[in-house]
Amino acid sequence: MDWVAPPALPVTEELLRALPKTDLHCHLDGSMRLRTILELAEQQKVHLPADTEDGLAKAIHMGEVCKSLEDYLVAFDVTLSVLQTADALYRAAYELAVDAAAENVRYLEVRYSPALHLKQGLKMTTVIDSVLEGLRVAKRETGIKCGVIVCGIRHINPQTSMRLAELSVAYKNRGVIGFDLAGAEADFPAKDHKEAFQLILRNNVNCTAHAGEAFGPESISQAIHYLGAHRIGHGTRLREDGDLLNYVNDHRIPLEVCPTSNVQTGAVPSLDAHPLKFYFDYGLRVTINTDNRLITDTSVTKELWLAHKEIGLSLEDLTTIIVSGFKSAFLPSREKQDLLRQVNAEITRTLAAFEKRPQMVKQPA
Repeated sequence: MDWVAPPALPVTEELLRALPKTDLHCHLDGSMRLRTILELAEQQKVHLPADTEDGLAKAIHMGEVCKSLEDYLVAFDVTLSVLQTADALYRAAYELAVDAAAENVRYLEVRYSPALHLKQGLKMTTVIDSVLEGLRVAKRETGIKCGVIVCGIRHINPQTSMRLAELSVAYKNRGVIGFDLAGAEADFPAKDHKEAFQLILRNNVNCTAHAGEAFGPESISQAIHYLGAHRIGHGTRLREDGDLLNYVNDHRIPLEVCPTSNVQTGAVPSLDAHPLKFYFDYGLRVTINTDNRLITDTSVTKELWLAHKEIGLSLEDLTTIIVSGFKSAFLPSREKQDLLRQVNAEITRTLAAFEKRPQMVKQPA
């Protein structure tokens, strides 16, 4: 459906929060609550770089622009230090889904790498089961639909990616909906992990890959042509290769765009320099996501608001992008169609309800 928003309807954070949304690119270990990290550290006797929420926020560069993607990833050392038990993983997943549901995210894909949660002897299966149980409980309480994407890590050896791919295949139809390649992009080419993705594709599992964030369009090309990625995480530098950009557009390969994160990691110098609007205007299927709710200090509502305020997307543009999120979900076709019908109807009702509200008129001084 092509959305035509009421012309006089102002874009507000309240309206954007009321609309149904997706978050397709959201890292579990980057989306915890500060208070939870402090409480888990106290329970587990883990030393943190700070013992207050404000101090911890500064220590993990929360919301700050970092020198590079690698500098940004240092914050995960803090969150991962308290995510080495089944209870902690359950709690983090549950709270993430509850927080997302509170801003009307109706469909959430949570990604993480089980290989990073084994320092205290957990089995990879226990890691998966704990997260899935947390998401299941959150769904029962809030109605939010959730799925897990297992991440291979670029800078860990390809053999580990294969083990994680085997795990993803085993948990297909049991909560795991996809496979990803994350981690430091420069000097760690996607093609080194091709074998793991071949296993994924042979078993008809969905896959995505971080690409074109800290490295050029060649990284995106490898993700598509070597790994067979169905979606691209970030894709910020796709604009540098017009031929590849047209390929992505022609084949309707969705981009999982995370605007504020891209500024924080240095992938773009500022929001107004972000290629999101160009991609959207050109016709690419783009989605707007958080990446890391904690470390980036964001929400889907905030990302949509900034896309309007700083990048120049209209309400009509934003509703189209919201629907693209549901179209791009790693869901079975029939389930996706049912969800899209519900979402389209809800967007119509929400816009109509806000249009009927009396507008605030500024009184003269």
